[in-house]
Amino acid sequence: MTAPSLAYRDLPHPERFRLLNALGLLAVAAVLLAAFFDQFVFNDLPCPLCILQRAGFLGVAVGLAMNVKFGPRPSHYAIMILSSLAGGAVSLRQTLLHIIPGEGAYGDAFLGLHFYAWALTLFIVTVTGSAILMLFDGQFERPAAGAPAHRPWLGGAAIVLVLLLALANGLSTVIECGGGLCADNPTGYQLIQDGTLPRLLGR
Repeated sequence: MTAPSLAYRDLPHPERFRLLNALGLLAVAAVLLAAFFDQFVFNDLPCPLCILQRAGFLGVAVGLAMNVKFGPRPSHYAIMILSSLAGGAVSLRQTLLHIIPGEGAYGDAFLGLHFYAWALTLFIVTVTGSAILMLFDGQFERPAAGAPAHRPWLGGAAIVLVLLLALANGLSTVIECGGGLCADNPTGYQLIQDGTLPRLLGR
């Protein structure tokens, strides 16, 4: 007896959308990895608005992870949309702060756009994409017994990766801001500069 095919076209609708959400979760992970790469390689520290935008992407990741783990639900898409609206409002605020000629921009640019402009674009894409996906009612049906499942390792790996990135983001924020208000234009990591972290590490 041969094993059931796991090709996308062979999956029932709920499993197809779980797979799509797993891929979306990997896309969010890629966004966060790009932000960390810019932060640690080019020393482009995130400002308070940047940190809030990362939180918005993590909120999107929560909705995606719930779709992967428990199956697609309208409430999970609602989490994604609300997180995108919150993150989009923050990125729009930052974009407007720097859109006036002569005001200058914050941070590095990538392909001609600064990260807050990319964030605004991605949040708009997420809201639109979530709304479009919710039009497919078949994904909310419970798959029949014995139906082939999507590749569970992909969704599980994506969830673990995002959890690690969320933890890294939290630690980075604490080290940068020192447990207090973050500087509007950070130039270093507060806990390192004041010697707190070296003392905790016994150095």
